[in-house]
Amino acid sequence: MRSMDIVLTLVFSIVMLLFMSVPAMKISTMIQERWKLDDRWHTPMVLSFTVLFSLLIGIFLRFA
Repeated sequence: MRSMDIVLTLVFSIVMLLFMSVPAMKISTMIQERWKLDDRWHTPMVLSFTVLFSLLIGIFLRFA
């Protein structure tokens, strides 16, 4: 993978961070309610899902 591919993937991912926060909040709330997790896990889950979804969409947009 060339360095330009990595840069373009990160550029696409940064743009998608804002849009992926809402699905990440909904998914982490669903997981928290289903498995009765403590409230302190909500923020790390939201941040993790947001970054993961943004990277996945960035990779998709780069190679699609």
